[in-house]
Amino acid sequence: MTDSSTAAAPRKATTKDVFKALGRGRVLITLLLGFGSGLPFLLTGATLSLWLAEGDVALSAIGFISWVGLAYSFKFLWAPVVDRFDVPLLGRFGRRRGWMLLSQILVGAALIAMAIIGPEGGLTALGTAALVTAFASATQDIVVDAWRIETAEDDEDLSLLTSAYQLGYRFAILAGNALILFFATWFGWNGAYGIWGAAMSIAVIATLFAKEPLDRSDIAKATGGAAPWTLRGMFDAVVGPFVNFVKTHKTAALLMLAAISLYRLPDFVMGPMVGPFYIELGLTKEAIGAMRLSFGLAGSIAGIAAGGLCALRFGFGRTLLLGAFIGPMSNLGYTLMALAGLSTPMFASVLFVENFSEGLAGAALVAYMSSLTGIGYTATQYALLSSFYALLGKFLKGFSGVVVEWLQQGHEQMVAFALFFAGTAAVGIPAVILCWLLDRRNRRLKAELGAT
Repeated sequence: MTDSSTAAAPRKATTKDVFKALGRGRVLITLLLGFGSGLPFLLTGATLSLWLAEGDVALSAIGFISWVGLAYSFKFLWAPVVDRFDVPLLGRFGRRRGWMLLSQILVGAALIAMAIIGPEGGLTALGTAALVTAFASATQDIVVDAWRIETAEDDEDLSLLTSAYQLGYRFAILAGNALILFFATWFGWNGAYGIWGAAMSIAVIATLFAKEPLDRSDIAKATGGAAPWTLRGMFDAVVGPFVNFVKTHKTAALLMLAAISLYRLPDFVMGPMVGPFYIELGLTKEAIGAMRLSFGLAGSIAGIAAGGLCALRFGFGRTLLLGAFIGPMSNLGYTLMALAGLSTPMFASVLFVENFSEGLAGAALVAYMSSLTGIGYTATQYALLSSFYALLGKFLKGFSGVVVEWLQQGHEQMVAFALFFAGTAAVGIPAVILCWLLDRRNRRLKAELGAT
């Protein structure tokens, strides 16, 4: 697939469309695979930070351990292997399904290992298990994204499958962000992580029922037909996807990568400190979970619906621009919370805005990145785009605890948090500018095509 920004945009599938189509096997399987992809994400990020904060781990250590999430940002380095080679033993299920099964089993086992170790087992051992979880989860993302794109029959079908994937992913995020807090209250953090590790069996079952999307000879033709173990085959696998992307999009490739890399920078940078902030504010796990399951869920549903409508009415470019603009608003909301103190109405409003912006921008960004991939390099190119999406933010967030501790040296604790959240909102300004430039370029190209 290539950049379709200059052509008529296909109808954007809505959540209602997904529910209507759940009787179709591919749609239900895509939703469950999306659930499997989203399930481990926060368990090595924000939720882990909350667990560590309750264990009185230093803010700087919480920030540094968040670097395990960099595995998601470097997945393009091993994506060529996923694209071109079968998994030993599990390869009999097909290249895509074999890699999915391997990664899903590893994610489940690593989460259970985290449950067994816990902070009491030492941060080094826990961090190692979290790194394995993130690495296996990133590999799962590579192959599920490729399966989703290659399975689609046309652009509208891709839109439907993308929406199903996003819906499943959002359900999993809700489970790892809110529902797990109740389980942690009932069974302890160790028990909750063990249960979530076992829940990866849902994704394994979905993979077993999935169908391999393509005859691999189609991929060989698209990439020149070279065998993967030859020198040319290795070149095609590692370098070919990047050369193909630049040739396809030319100078706009840099603008696309820059906009994607800064798109959710404010959220990434503030992420590790949200859990510790809640603890210092006096919120309980039950209160956080209840608010996320109510106002947070409502914000997600409204945001996904608004994202679909905006993409259909205005196109991906302007929807991305809108998401880049409203995203940092939730960061400023946390600043107000820090200054005003514990307030249920304010907490509800901040969570609603935060989840609304994530829902609106998320579906549009995934669909836009999917449209930029070329057949034959699906896994690697999408991994490249989704890696740029998170690389800078996941690197910088490792210093978030150090920054808050530094601010606390000259300010009261809540004032330090307020300044930190305000600063994270400000780093979203470049993304707004880049998305505006990208949208302006797309509209100019459409006008030129219309003139001819």
